[in-house]
Amino acid sequence: MTYLPKPKLHHPALPKNALGLTHRDYEGAISTLCAGCGHDSISAAIIQACFELDIEPHRIAKLSGIGCSSKTPTYFLGTAHGFNSVHGRMPSVLTGANLANRDLIYLGVSGDGDSASIGLGQFAHCIRRGVDMVYIVENNGVYGLTKGQFSATADKGSKSKKGVVNPDSPIDLVALALLLGATYVGRSFSGDKAQLVPLIKGALRHKGAAFLDVISPCVTFNNHKGSTKSFDFVREHNDAVNRLDIILPQKPITAEYEPGEVIEVPQHDGTILRLLKLEADYDPTDRVAAMDYLFEHRARGEIVTGLLYVEPHSTDLHDELGTVATPLNRLGEAELCPGAAALAKVNAAHR
Repeated sequence: MTYLPKPKLHHPALPKNALGLTHRDYEGAISTLCAGCGHDSISAAIIQACFELDIEPHRIAKLSGIGCSSKTPTYFLGTAHGFNSVHGRMPSVLTGANLANRDLIYLGVSGDGDSASIGLGQFAHCIRRGVDMVYIVENNGVYGLTKGQFSATADKGSKSKKGVVNPDSPIDLVALALLLGATYVGRSFSGDKAQLVPLIKGALRHKGAAFLDVISPCVTFNNHKGSTKSFDFVREHNDAVNRLDIILPQKPITAEYEPGEVIEVPQHDGTILRLLKLEADYDPTDRVAAMDYLFEHRARGEIVTGLLYVEPHSTDLHDELGTVATPLNRLGEAELCPGAAALAKVNAAHR
């Protein structure tokens, strides 16, 4: 198995964004995942979102843990900053990097094993602290690298490829993210690019902890009859709560909408997340209602997708800690080590 770079030659007429970059400038190495893997579709959605938002690739720091999902940062944004950490420990590495350099956009990519099993504690504390990041879980319900055992997100009653039935209740990472205080929460399906791309765009523009759970069927071990994470099952049981689009202020879009059909959620950088609601009574700014909606539809066997919750006026870890505007990695010794007198003053404040 080799990691070959993609050819640098491309057609001169490829579309370019406002930075003069093409999709090829946002790609990475050639994927070594199984052909048809949903994870590759998520990588393509990340590429599309960053291209449309005119984000310079070097402004992004992409971090991951261990698993099929954690290999995917190799396949997108080849010129971005990258760090592949140990199993389940991506959130703490991301938190440390964010505290050291707040100027980067942080994108954490994980899997259901990496986040819902060995890394569950790390996931919980990263979300509750409000780290400014996009946290994507590529959720297939199995351990793909170790031959398809059930993961902690596998639904009770779901069958493995060998016919074994899962007896355990699943961990719902979306419900956990809502409970822990994430300020942007969504779920999507790797096969629904029209929904996934704007969800990622909104998350990249959001300040605070943005979490996306993306159902991504494992074509080798979990895409068969009886699996609740298969392509067919998700398509048959998908209940989309809204249709999404994000409009940048420098590119105004005019359209006529009937009263009550659109909710506009202002983002801190001035962008507008526009939601065309499929259900008139769904409010994405009500955390408790979002949790009730999630559990109500789960009881019906429906997988709720879309933007489930967003907090318009969110804060992040830097706001809570009161850190300086200058990234810590740019401060000199005088600022980082102010001397014994300053330390004594801090200690006295806690006596």
